[in-house]
Amino acid sequence: MELIHSTEHGLLDAQLELWHNTFAFIKSMALKSAIDLSIADAIHLHGGAATLPQILTKINLHPSKIPNLRRLMRVLTTTNVFSIQHPLAHGNEPFYTLTSVSRLLIGGSQTPFTALVLNPIIVSPFFELGTWFQKHELPSDLCIFKQTHGRAIWEMTKQDATLDALVNDGLSCDSQLIVDIAIKLHGAEIFKGISSLIDVGGGIGAAAQAISKAFPHVECSVLDLAHVIAKVPTDTDVQFIAGDMFDSIPPADAVLLKSVLHDWDHDDCVKILKNCRKAIPPREAGGKVIIINMVIGAGISDSKHREMQAMFDVYMMLVNGMERDEQEWKDIFSEAGFSNYRIIPVLGVRSIIEVYP
Repeated sequence: MELIHSTEHGLLDAQLELWHNTFAFIKSMALKSAIDLSIADAIHLHGGAATLPQILTKINLHPSKIPNLRRLMRVLTTTNVFSIQHPLAHGNEPFYTLTSVSRLLIGGSQTPFTALVLNPIIVSPFFELGTWFQKHELPSDLCIFKQTHGRAIWEMTKQDATLDALVNDGLSCDSQLIVDIAIKLHGAEIFKGISSLIDVGGGIGAAAQAISKAFPHVECSVLDLAHVIAKVPTDTDVQFIAGDMFDSIPPADAVLLKSVLHDWDHDDCVKILKNCRKAIPPREAGGKVIIINMVIGAGISDSKHREMQAMFDVYMMLVNGMERDEQEWKDIFSEAGFSNYRIIPVLGVRSIIEVYP
């Protein structure tokens, strides 16, 4: 009898695990709803703690939505986006408070990147991931985004101003956070001896502006495609250059590649890095390439970090990109003609990689 019960409990545990993965999209959509409704800002405006009726006064919803909002908040609290404090007196409304996660959403700090990833244009191709795998002899450029939308995302952004802004704003807010942290943790070491830097594929310049602000003696430039450069801010010390990293890269002591190389396959990465090597001086003169990207297996090795690296690697199938482990990075660096590299795994699931000519 005990064996039967054990088997039944095992089946229920297996079903729970299956459901946990099956319904994981509810967590994403609950988070998207919190962003769409500006719930974090509403709680923040109430001093960091608010009841549902108080939240409603800031997000302009009809009171009839309170029961459903309560259900949404139950998901958001169990997933640590918010926390809940139950009052001592029975019958009083609980207070919802901010967590370290939801504080990233206040004032739109990290909402553009989350909004980008959860946008239907970005999400919908993953419904066809299985179909993509089943197709034989695919064209080399047929990523799942192009399979769904008929064009690669980079082609679509040239004609779609809304999507272009979504991508630029999303990547920009991520750059502001991660580059600020990199500067605080290792900036003095990484940028020591550098008098000029070019941020290749740097979009609207968030990373370059952060570096310029922290190290005013470093002359910072951004290289990106003409349609991106056409929309950059003008009130900045950063110089913007329209160009293509596959053609050539303007000279500088250091080249920054933040979340760029994971968009491209091995051969394209080699092409980009060969152009980087031509742009920088020898190692003894301070020349180097600074890469901010994942190194799978590097750094903290708990289950959440491993899962995030694995998921982001599949996410990069969106553009036929990929995340790489150290050996894969090493092979690219060697083929591009670089002599050595150093991995600094200090950015959560991402690392700083210094590559030397």
